Amino acid sequence: MPIVDVRPVVSASQHLPADAAQVIADSIAGVLSADTGRIWVRLTELPKDRYAENGIVVDDNDLPVFVQVLHAELPTEDARVQEAKALAVAVAASLGRQVERVHIEYAPPGRGRVAFGGKLVV
Repeated sequence: MPIVDVRPVVSASQHLPADAAQVIADSIAGVLSADTGRIWVRLTELPKDRYAENGIVVDDNDLPVFVQVLHAELPTEDARVQEAKALAVAVAASLGRQVERVHIEYAPPGRGRVAFGGKLVV
Protein backbone atom coordinates (compact mmCIF):
# COMPACT_ATOMS: atom_id res chain seq x y z
CA MET A 1 0.00 0.00 0.00
CA PRO A 2 2.03 2.98 -1.17
CA ILE A 3 1.75 6.17 0.84
CA VAL A 4 2.36 9.19 -1.36
CA ASP A 5 3.08 12.65 0.03
CA VAL A 6 2.48 15.41 -2.51
CA ARG A 7 3.70 18.93 -1.73
CA PRO A 8 3.04 21.47 -4.47
CA VAL A 9 4.56 24.92 -4.03
CA VAL A 10 1.71 27.43 -4.37
CA SER A 11 1.66 31.19 -4.70
CA ALA A 12 -0.70 33.35 -2.65
CA SER A 13 -3.03 33.64 -5.65
CA GLN A 14 -3.17 29.90 -6.37
CA HIS A 15 -5.67 27.53 -4.82
CA LEU A 16 -5.81 23.80 -5.35
CA PRO A 17 -9.22 22.36 -6.15
CA ALA A 18 -11.04 20.84 -3.18
CA ASP A 19 -10.84 17.39 -4.80
CA ALA A 20 -7.13 17.61 -5.71
CA ALA A 21 -6.06 14.83 -3.31
CA GLN A 22 -8.70 12.45 -4.71
CA VAL A 23 -7.77 13.29 -8.30
CA ILE A 24 -4.10 12.62 -7.54
CA ALA A 25 -4.87 9.37 -5.68
CA ASP A 26 -7.01 8.07 -8.55
CA SER A 27 -4.38 9.06 -11.11
CA ILE A 28 -1.59 7.35 -9.15
CA ALA A 29 -3.74 4.25 -8.70
CA GLY A 30 -3.99 4.07 -12.48
CA VAL A 31 -0.21 4.34 -12.85
CA LEU A 32 0.43 1.65 -10.24
CA SER A 33 -2.52 -0.55 -11.27
CA ALA A 34 -3.66 -0.48 -7.64
CA ASP A 35 -6.90 -1.87 -6.30
CA THR A 36 -9.44 0.44 -4.65
CA GLY A 37 -8.23 1.83 -1.32
CA ARG A 38 -4.61 0.78 -1.83
CA ILE A 39 -3.08 4.22 -2.58
CA TRP A 40 -2.96 6.75 0.22
CA VAL A 41 -2.23 10.37 -0.69
CA ARG A 42 -1.40 13.16 1.75
CA LEU A 43 -1.56 16.54 0.04
CA THR A 44 0.12 19.51 1.68
CA GLU A 45 0.53 22.92 0.08
CA LEU A 46 3.93 24.58 0.48
CA PRO A 47 3.56 28.38 0.35
CA LYS A 48 5.81 30.02 -2.23
CA ASP A 49 7.29 32.28 0.44
CA ARG A 50 8.61 29.11 2.16
CA TYR A 51 10.40 27.86 -0.97
CA ALA A 52 13.48 29.15 -2.79
CA GLU A 53 16.05 28.24 -5.40
CA ASN A 54 19.45 29.84 -5.04
CA GLY A 55 20.15 32.87 -7.20
CA ILE A 56 16.72 33.11 -8.86
CA VAL A 57 13.13 33.99 -8.16
CA VAL A 58 10.87 31.20 -9.40
CA ASP A 59 7.97 32.37 -11.56
CA ASP A 60 4.49 31.25 -10.50
CA ASN A 61 4.25 29.22 -13.74
CA ASP A 62 7.38 27.25 -12.81
CA LEU A 63 6.58 26.28 -9.23
CA PRO A 64 7.60 22.69 -8.43
CA VAL A 65 5.78 19.78 -6.88
CA PHE A 66 7.62 17.47 -4.50
CA VAL A 67 6.42 13.87 -4.27
CA GLN A 68 7.63 11.26 -1.79
CA VAL A 69 6.63 7.63 -2.33
CA LEU A 70 6.74 5.03 0.43
CA HIS A 71 6.47 1.40 -0.66
CA ALA A 72 6.64 -1.61 1.67
CA GLU A 73 9.46 -2.86 -0.56
CA LEU A 74 11.46 -0.57 -2.82
CA PRO A 75 10.91 -1.47 -6.49
CA THR A 76 13.94 -2.39 -8.56
CA GLU A 77 15.88 0.47 -10.11
CA ASP A 78 14.45 -0.27 -13.57
CA ALA A 79 10.93 -0.31 -12.14
CA ARG A 80 11.57 2.98 -10.28
CA VAL A 81 12.80 4.62 -13.49
CA GLN A 82 9.54 3.75 -15.25
CA GLU A 83 7.35 4.44 -12.22
CA ALA A 84 8.93 7.84 -11.53
CA LYS A 85 8.28 8.97 -15.10
CA ALA A 86 4.67 7.82 -14.97
CA LEU A 87 4.08 9.34 -11.52
CA ALA A 88 5.52 12.68 -12.64
CA VAL A 89 3.18 12.74 -15.64
CA ALA A 90 0.17 11.75 -13.51
CA VAL A 91 0.83 14.32 -10.77
CA ALA A 92 1.59 17.08 -13.28
CA ALA A 93 -1.65 16.41 -15.15
CA SER A 94 -3.64 16.24 -11.90
CA LEU A 95 -2.35 19.63 -10.75
CA GLY A 96 -1.92 21.40 -14.08
CA ARG A 97 1.85 21.65 -13.62
CA GLN A 98 4.83 21.05 -15.88
CA VAL A 99 6.05 17.45 -15.71
CA GLU A 100 9.65 18.75 -15.59
CA ARG A 101 8.83 20.48 -12.29
CA VAL A 102 7.52 17.35 -10.54
CA HIS A 103 10.26 15.83 -8.39
CA ILE A 104 9.94 12.27 -7.09
CA GLU A 105 11.72 10.98 -3.98
CA TYR A 106 11.57 7.36 -2.86
CA ALA A 107 11.48 6.84 0.89
CA PRO A 108 13.30 3.87 2.43
CA PRO A 109 11.19 0.69 2.36
CA GLY A 110 8.36 0.72 4.89
CA ARG A 111 8.50 -2.99 5.78
CA GLY A 112 9.58 -3.27 9.40
CA ARG A 113 9.30 0.51 9.89
CA VAL A 114 5.60 1.30 9.35
CA ALA A 115 2.60 0.11 11.37
CA PHE A 116 -1.04 0.38 10.30
CA GLY A 117 -3.50 0.40 13.17
CA GLY A 118 -0.65 -0.62 15.43
CA LYS A 119 0.28 -3.65 13.28
CA LEU A 120 3.84 -3.53 12.01
CA VAL A 121 4.21 -4.32 8.33
CA VAL A 122 6.53 -7.35 8.28
